[in-house]
Amino acid sequence: MWGVGALRRRSSREKDLSFKGHLIELRQRLLWSVVAVLVFTLASLAFAKHIFNFFEDRAPADVVFVQIGVTEMVGVYMKVCLYAGLVLAFPFVLYQIVMFIHPALTRQEKTYLYTLMPAVILFFVGGAAFTYWVFLPPALEFLLDMPLVDPGTAEPMISIGNYISVVVKLLVAMGLIFELPLVIYFLSKIGIITPEWLCRFWRFAFVGAFIIAAIVTPTFDPINQTIVAAPILLLYGIGILLSMLATRGKRAQESGS
Repeated sequence: MWGVGALRRRSSREKDLSFKGHLIELRQRLLWSVVAVLVFTLASLAFAKHIFNFFEDRAPADVVFVQIGVTEMVGVYMKVCLYAGLVLAFPFVLYQIVMFIHPALTRQEKTYLYTLMPAVILFFVGGAAFTYWVFLPPALEFLLDMPLVDPGTAEPMISIGNYISVVVKLLVAMGLIFELPLVIYFLSKIGIITPEWLCRFWRFAFVGAFIIAAIVTPTFDPINQTIVAAPILLLYGIGILLSMLATRGKRAQESGS
């Protein structure tokens, strides 16, 4: 009896130590991630004007930005540097996340995850680029010159802080949405979803794409929502193709065995 009790206490201590070790590792990786964001943010201060001009360039030429607070412009410049720091630190933060969860994955799952890491960055950049060059111009034109409002009713004088916040929100949101095919591919690789399941629920995906578009877009017009929903549906279709590719080899192995 004493031996059984000692073994149980030892097992409990090992679990506590393991849990404590995970917390310590999580704290360290969060700390390194914060340090990376801080370093890149400080480095971005040297290019703050160029970063600000990059965001401002998407606005229509006739828009007049206003500063509604004494410290608003300083806050905007600090904000754009922080956004740049987050983007530049994203690969390092992603690496820290992967390193934290990789002990819980199988060897095969680790291989899939490491292979997809470069694609995660590329797809995020692709989503942000689509938003910056394709979606933002018509969306901002609609917001600032609504067809339902009589011309001259109000002269648009946009707070620069509000403009930057809206633009960055759209860039980040669409960057994350463009990760959809990779998520589908990974879930298919580890056997959670199948191409048949994705095809069977395409109607829900269609409705979900427009719901996401309604949440992401700052406008309520169907044109801009369609501009966002269309690539989401395209990404879903690409995800189905990737799911078929992911499961093809696995099914061939199962049929051969």
